[in-house]
Amino acid sequence: MTRPGHKGNHRSKKKRITIALAPVVAAAVAIPLMNQAGAATPSEVSRDCAENAATLENCEFVDVQVKRNNLGPNKRVSTPFNNCGKTTEGEKAFNVSTSVTRFITLEDGFVAAADSKLANSFFEIGTKFNTTEFNLQRDDKGTGFDFSRTDTVLPDHVGFFMWSEKRTDVSGFLRATYKEAQDGQTVFFSPKENGTSVHVFYPQLLKNGTPDGRLWLRNAKCGTPQADEALNGSNPQVAEIRADSEQPGFGKGGANVTDVEIPLSEIPAP
Repeated sequence: MTRPGHKGNHRSKKKRITIALAPVVAAAVAIPLMNQAGAATPSEVSRDCAENAATLENCEFVDVQVKRNNLGPNKRVSTPFNNCGKTTEGEKAFNVSTSVTRFITLEDGFVAAADSKLANSFFEIGTKFNTTEFNLQRDDKGTGFDFSRTDTVLPDHVGFFMWSEKRTDVSGFLRATYKEAQDGQTVFFSPKENGTSVHVFYPQLLKNGTPDGRLWLRNAKCGTPQADEALNGSNPQVAEIRADSEQPGFGKGGANVTDVEIPLSEIPAP
């Protein structure tokens, strides 16, 4: 068979073969060119922005949508009190502790360095949406509460505190400007221009600096999955990580779970 690159007179059948192979050859050439550019795909843009690559002139987050009072994961924020097998209520001094911080979701799990151009952009966007009504945690420094209180746990129940933070969900895309043109252009987007898959969650704070959200005492009937999960967790933080997507929200635990909301006014300021 004649090689595609060979010139000369050929029968029409061979010409058709040459034409069919031409796009394949063109595609094979295009791939290394894209790889050399270093900014041809959304993941490469995300990586360069997150790592503050030297090839960047600037990288910024462009907001498209904003949702206030977005509730975060339901987390257990105290060690449990085991009142299983008891026929009377039990009182327990609970240590309640949690922290909130700005949370960013980039493609492929990239996290922006604190001193990167992208991190500065996130802070500026947070300032934009920070108002007298909504005080936002704009940087990546955590704030929270840590206090003790005594509460009553039902007979034959496991008692523990649950928390869900209120946050402002700002979604949009990344716009990266490179110092030198890549494939004839300097501006690239991740995941795409006007996309909304990059999310920045800014925790909402009360005027006294305490995180805004919902705190409640959960009584889980002994022998249920909710009670077993709490008792088997070695500490609250381990349980938070494992059970973020599994723990039901306030009032949604079913017939074997009783939730009692704690007013935020009873949470001491940090």
